[in-house]
Amino acid sequence: MSTDQLRAAVAAGALASEALHRSLLQSIVETARAIFSAKASSIFLLDEETDELVFEAVVGAGADALLGKRFPADTGIAGWVLVTRQPLVVEDVQGDPRFARDAAEATGYVPKGLMAVPLLHEERALGVLSVLDRPKDVRFSLREMDLLTMFAAQASVALELLQRGRRIRAILDGGGVDELATLARVSEHFEQLPEGRREAGLRLLKELDRVLRT
Repeated sequence: MSTDQLRAAVAAGALASEALHRSLLQSIVETARAIFSAKASSIFLLDEETDELVFEAVVGAGADALLGKRFPADTGIAGWVLVTRQPLVVEDVQGDPRFARDAAEATGYVPKGLMAVPLLHEERALGVLSVLDRPKDVRFSLREMDLLTMFAAQASVALELLQRGRRIRAILDGGGVDELATLARVSEHFEQLPEGRREAGLRLLKELDRVLRT
């Protein structure tokens, strides 16, 4: 396979993967909103390079305008959930000192109440899933928090895969063809290993992944 063919193949795979996982994230917020009869739901992705939370999937008021909007990762209730890695229910955000009204107003939608859970993958906090404003006089329960946490587990997987696809695209944009060719050769050799050596190789790759992440 030529360098150009390798680049084209990887780029096509990365783009298809990103579209698929963004679609999954959108389905998660739409389903969460419907199940909880909420006015809005959103998924924030942590951009580790800029230390910002980014609206990655949104449904409800002003959804189209919010996609891609950013704010500092320690801002407001979402920032608190991200940093502490703890789920949170707030029935009246106006009376909560963690609520950042200026940030909410900048989005064009100021909620009255919300439930938010962190999106975790292994040791990393990837973002936050939130559900905003349930019907009047309907309060969040512990059972519903557990249900939203289940949604968060699915969203975490999709976010992790989305980030991997974007890292591949970044390599491509940076002209890192040699890096891609090396990965392709490693993958090819790995598939040809006998069963016993493949297990040892897999342990090595997992350890390498751990080291690179730290």
